[in-house]
Amino acid sequence: MLRRVRQSLRQVLLLMARRPALLCGAIVLGALLILAVKFTCSRAKNVVASARPPVRFFPTDVPVVDLYLGQLDQVERLRSMAEVSLIFFYAPWCAHSMAARHELQQVAKKLAKQVLFVAVNCWWSQGKCRRQNRFYHFPVIHVFYRRFGPIEYKGPFVAPYLESFVLRVITPLTYLSSTATLKHFLSYHESRVVGFFQFNSSPQPPGYITYLSSALQALKRDFSGMVRFGVVTNQRVAEAVSLKEDESIYLYRRLNHSLIFPRRERNFTSEAICSWVFEHYETVLHWLQPPGTKSRLLEQELTKGPAMLVFLPHDPRVAAANSILQQVADVAVRYHSCHAGGDFRSGASSARRPPCCQSLPLPRWSGSVCEVCVSPCACYLSRGDAFQSHLRNCCLHKGAARSDGAGPAPAVSCANLRHGYSPFRQYSACCRTLEEGAAPPASRAAAAAPPSAGPLLVAEGVTGLRCRTNRTLRFYVLDVALNLPLAVRLGATRNRSTWLPREDGAAAPPPPQLQQQQLEGSDGSFATIVDLQDEVHYVLHRSPAATLTQSLEAFIRNFSSPYSLLQRHLVGEVDRKRGTEEAKQLVVDPIITELTTSSFLPCVMDIQKDVLLIYYTQWCGFCSAINHIIIQLARLLQGNPTITVARLNVARNDLPWEFMVDRVPSILLFPKYRQHFTVKFPDDERITLPNLLRFILRHSSAVRPADQSAAPGPPPVSGPASALRAEFEALQREVQTLRGARERLSQQLARLWRDNQRLKLDSRSLEARHAVLAQERKSLEERHREKSRQLLEAVGRLQELADTSENLLNENTLLRVLLRALEGGTDAGEQGEAEAEEARESRSRLTS
Repeated sequence: MLRRVRQSLRQVLLLMARRPALLCGAIVLGALLILAVKFTCSRAKNVVASARPPVRFFPTDVPVVDLYLGQLDQVERLRSMAEVSLIFFYAPWCAHSMAARHELQQVAKKLAKQVLFVAVNCWWSQGKCRRQNRFYHFPVIHVFYRRFGPIEYKGPFVAPYLESFVLRVITPLTYLSSTATLKHFLSYHESRVVGFFQFNSSPQPPGYITYLSSALQALKRDFSGMVRFGVVTNQRVAEAVSLKEDESIYLYRRLNHSLIFPRRERNFTSEAICSWVFEHYETVLHWLQPPGTKSRLLEQELTKGPAMLVFLPHDPRVAAANSILQQVADVAVRYHSCHAGGDFRSGASSARRPPCCQSLPLPRWSGSVCEVCVSPCACYLSRGDAFQSHLRNCCLHKGAARSDGAGPAPAVSCANLRHGYSPFRQYSACCRTLEEGAAPPASRAAAAAPPSAGPLLVAEGVTGLRCRTNRTLRFYVLDVALNLPLAVRLGATRNRSTWLPREDGAAAPPPPQLQQQQLEGSDGSFATIVDLQDEVHYVLHRSPAATLTQSLEAFIRNFSSPYSLLQRHLVGEVDRKRGTEEAKQLVVDPIITELTTSSFLPCVMDIQKDVLLIYYTQWCGFCSAINHIIIQLARLLQGNPTITVARLNVARNDLPWEFMVDRVPSILLFPKYRQHFTVKFPDDERITLPNLLRFILRHSSAVRPADQSAAPGPPPVSGPASALRAEFEALQREVQTLRGARERLSQQLARLWRDNQRLKLDSRSLEARHAVLAQERKSLEERHREKSRQLLEAVGRLQELADTSENLLNENTLLRVLLRALEGGTDAGEQGEAEAEEARESRSRLTS
């Protein structure tokens, strides 16, 4: 191929050499082509404008080094000169970077003397940062501690959280100088790690640097700081936590036995220490930080089981002074404390738990009270009807003693009982007479309990409740300022008068970005229990007279009780209010009533009107397609006072289980006086105006057009007689409907009988065909066996022929060999005779 190209090129050159005019024309055409391409490219360059050079992202008065040209090489030089440095990678057009800029400025002004703040533009195309890094989102924050890093910050871009994280990096270890400081360090609910290092031999022992790196490694895994690291240098202080050897690490666990790092089994490296801590640490209170975008974080946590979500105002810089968090953590720790072990703070083991007791006044006998105590506390006493009857039955002997007239009943009568089929192992029942004016213990306890928390359970609290119930709870804490929409969605109400605590413990107004982000309540907290398996959630409504600990304990016990009286919380939209009375008169009533969770039951249970209800959602395309049909239907029925056309957005309003639907759009008719005979519009029928009118006329109680309702006639009878007459007419219509249904059923039965006879005939014919096929199958099997036998015989004969042919071939080969040998011998004899003859002739010649 290359030879052909060369030959053609030579021919062209020879032709051009022979014809100079052709060569000049080719040169001119090439020059014109080059000019055209250059002109086109120059026009394209003029169309596209050059990128504008970047400008500073941070103001000049902020202590942040702004490398707006993406000078990544200067970052390494600046970082090498600082003890702790924070690198902020941003894009100038990114809204998240702009929002985080204001928060970073606040942190930089506070920590400028301790931390070097550097901002790098990683979007400038000519910058080195853009060419070397590939960030999928902005902004990105990396924190370096000396040569260790980068530690990426993955928390919310809010100044308090960012400042708390930077302070954690500055001081990753807490120095514990005394036993009191050590006890205070271990008294919090977070997991704590204590390292013992003696600084006698050298300024910094080798193991101390490894332990410091492990604390920084923990920050890489968990930015919220669920595990805190402390260091002890005094031998006497270290012995308080059983640390005797130098360079040993102690993991404090509140619910199980504490552990010491096994140096003989694992390498003493920062990665090994960090992995060991995260494998064995305990956590009873989980912090949730949803990113604010589409995420499956909540789904991954809530699918593990029932969860208690506590929303509270939180400042991570003063988390130790947050009394609300400490109360929630204390309840969570006691809930998970299944074993009666010792407490490091008290140093003594807990006493034996008292039995569960509950008292109930007996109204049948005035002044009497019955008290049941369960030992051990293996059940959860509730004030339901079942338990009330149980308490009354336990004191029947007291009533019998009073009714026989023999004498007054004893003041106290007790008995020890045992039931084999009861969840109680054993319990004691006591009946006693109270003095006048004295209230029973249960009444006094119930009066002191918050009514919104549910029924009072007079028991030992929530200590160890996790191991005595199958409905185990997981505790989660969320910052209400960052997750207010989620809290409102779950049933919380807003309140603008709640303040966040300051660093000195006093009340201070919240920052501007956190204003109007608090919840209703004295402390701005909100608690709810979410159970995805049962698709329910319950809301804690606190009483002003009860503390947060009491409310949470009663709330948890009511949820764990098998006879719980907690009501499922239904999420719904707020009803739209219309304003003053004058404005109400000017507003025309809508032809379609918009229902919510609160107005659903009063509307559909109205015995004076038939209610046609349409279930819809805002994302349903079919719902939008039938809107004009529903509006036309509502206009036709607008003048009829006996029917209401309503609709409900099921995506924003929860309903009781019996009123839920499995598809949208769905249309239900609730007849008046007979709401329990709810009728659903058939799914296989088209939603048209004639079909809807036919459906309403067939199933409604009484529908009269607007023109007939205004026609003159006898006035309707009012009062109970009219209700009875309407009920009688409804029953008559139901009887007629039942008769029609019976006729249709008889027709269907006759049709089914004919179908049954036809099926019987078909089955007989199929049985005859089956018999014929069976016979044919037998004959075919016989023929198959015969053919198989013949094939086997033919195969045998063929095998014999093959063996015979092989023998013949062998004999033929042998004969050929013998023949060739004989032919060779004959030729040799003839040659010998000829030689002998020649010898005789030669002798004769010589003798002659």
